[in-house]
Amino acid sequence: MGAKYLAQIVIMGVQVVGRAFARALRQEFAASQAAAEARGRAGTQSAAASSFTGMTLQEAQQILNLSTLTPEEIQKNYEHLFKVNDKAAGGSFYLQSKVVRAKERLDEELTIQQQNTRPGWKQQGES
Repeated sequence: MGAKYLAQIVIMGVQVVGRAFARALRQEFAASQAAAEARGRAGTQSAAASSFTGMTLQEAQQILNLSTLTPEEIQKNYEHLFKVNDKAAGGSFYLQSKVVRAKERLDEELTIQQQNTRPGWKQQGES
């Protein structure tokens, strides 16, 4: 008689664990879909920004000599290049304009990245 109750308890436990696993799997799938959608949206926004500014993200990074996008580095490199290309210092207005457009493009990219980063969400690779 005790074996029957033990078997029922084991079956109930397996059912509870199975339902919890299925729920967790559905939540993970939904989170994965949301992340993929956000990445796609960010790509579209970035392409629109490239079209609007007339400069790709890669070109803007090359002009300001940046490998990573941080507001401090962007501002530092922008100020330096803007100053050395000042027409009064023997620089070129054309190059100075390119520096300004590159900064605008990188600022736009930072804005896009901030819009698509949701607080509380773990980025890929975080524990």
